[in-house]
Amino acid sequence: MPLKIAIVGRPNVGKSTLFNRLAGKKLAIVDDQPGVTRDRRYATGRIGDIDLELIDTAGFEDLSDHSLEARMRLQTERGIEEADVAFFVVDAREGVTPLDRIFADILRKKDKPVVMIANKAEGHQAAATAEEARVLGFGEPIHLSAEHGEGMSELYEATEKYRQMFEGDFMEADDEAEDEDTKPIRIAIIGRPNAGKSTLINKLLGEDRLLTGPEAGITRDSISVDWEYEGRTIRLVDTAGLRRKARVQEKLEKLSTSDTIRAITFAEVVVLVMDEANAFEVQDLQIADLVEREGRALVYAVSKWDLVENPQSRLNEIVEISERMLPQLRGAPLVTLSGATGRGLERLMPAVLKTYRNWSAKIKTRDLNDWLALAIQRHPPPAVSGKRIKPKYMAQTKGRPPTFVLFAARAYAMPDHYTRYLINSLRESFDMPGVPIRLTVKANSTTNPYDEGAASETSGPPRVRSKPKSKPGEKPAHPNRVRQKPKGAPPPKPKVVVKDRTEVSKAKAVKAKAMGPSTKPGAAGPGGRSKVRPKR
Repeated sequence: MPLKIAIVGRPNVGKSTLFNRLAGKKLAIVDDQPGVTRDRRYATGRIGDIDLELIDTAGFEDLSDHSLEARMRLQTERGIEEADVAFFVVDAREGVTPLDRIFADILRKKDKPVVMIANKAEGHQAAATAEEARVLGFGEPIHLSAEHGEGMSELYEATEKYRQMFEGDFMEADDEAEDEDTKPIRIAIIGRPNAGKSTLINKLLGEDRLLTGPEAGITRDSISVDWEYEGRTIRLVDTAGLRRKARVQEKLEKLSTSDTIRAITFAEVVVLVMDEANAFEVQDLQIADLVEREGRALVYAVSKWDLVENPQSRLNEIVEISERMLPQLRGAPLVTLSGATGRGLERLMPAVLKTYRNWSAKIKTRDLNDWLALAIQRHPPPAVSGKRIKPKYMAQTKGRPPTFVLFAARAYAMPDHYTRYLINSLRESFDMPGVPIRLTVKANSTTNPYDEGAASETSGPPRVRSKPKSKPGEKPAHPNRVRQKPKGAPPPKPKVVVKDRTEVSKAKAVKAKAMGPSTKPGAAGPGGRSKVRPKR
């Protein structure tokens, strides 16, 4: 039975965009103008392997009269009553508004499970502002971009929890750590065609579960297989090979490529399988960069290692290429193996589990700020325009991947190279090699950023020009008009003093008498006559 979901929130927060994303097609009209959706819209959708029945609702307005907006509000409330779970959407760019707080109070009275979603969180600044949604009281918000498809894996995890609760097979763990040890780890095996992905999974399972062969492109669908490793449930996902976009021409191959990218989005650890003969070519680098941008943990697996003649020299060459071409993933574990013979296969799963623990790491705030003080002392921030940037405070907002917020004075001037220095130092100090780390620099605030009444500073350069302040009761002047003097004020003194013409002539005569007669040729002598006499 599909899970019934109502997507609710105030106008223009992206409810219809999320509705279209989950439905897999553009059913609802989407526009920047608020209030486009008015009636409830129903559709079937899917997220991962969960079937959904979606309800798109109108934007919530705090009205109770007989207006159109009040009738739209009644439609929204009926949609909430019909649903099993409500997706409460807020705008991460604008933060929490008074209307969001009113709607949160109404949702609490409905006694329905609520999933808090901070939409439009694709930018670093918006991701930091999205944490303000905690004050609404529905737990940690899911950072989502319905338009670009970011954060869908976190939404899948929250939806899967409620699906299990309604189907009766969900058991609430007493300890969060115990739940982390029992739930399956989703591992996606990806790579180019004919790299040995299906052969590797068959060797791990100990049976010919997947079809293999020398032909490229045998696997088309993403096949999920459950497996148990040392008492831990593992969900292996075999995917179709990813070729360069220019070479993907057939419609069936395009569908297979989309299915593989979807498997990467919903995975927790990604194993990139490469042929040893052409490891880390352009397509492998693009796949690894896609995994890093999606925020997944990554493990390199170089297959067909039994065919290498000089293993140590070739291994050093591959490691050097990976660190030079993928500096954002420096330190990611690299395992050499052979899917056909099983050589080196015992090193793969320990590397996967260690990377998964690093990817799920949560660091205490006190340890983070102690590390920040040492990092600043070792390498102080640069001075921009003669003023030094001063980092003040740091905290981890979420894990998977580890996401941090740094509060600093003059945050807008923080250069990218110093941010990279902090991320690399984090990896080295807290032993998180190869894990994608998100670091957002935010303007320093004197108040608690997660407090309801706190008003944090906005990051950006200071204003050069400010509006003139008007006194109480005084009408402000038009910006294009010259400001007039108030009535009764004394006339202004002229800047240039104009003298009388008689005074000017007297001053010239006194100056000429003091200087005496001129000695220049042709000048007039006393009495106004020239000194030069004409020739006879």
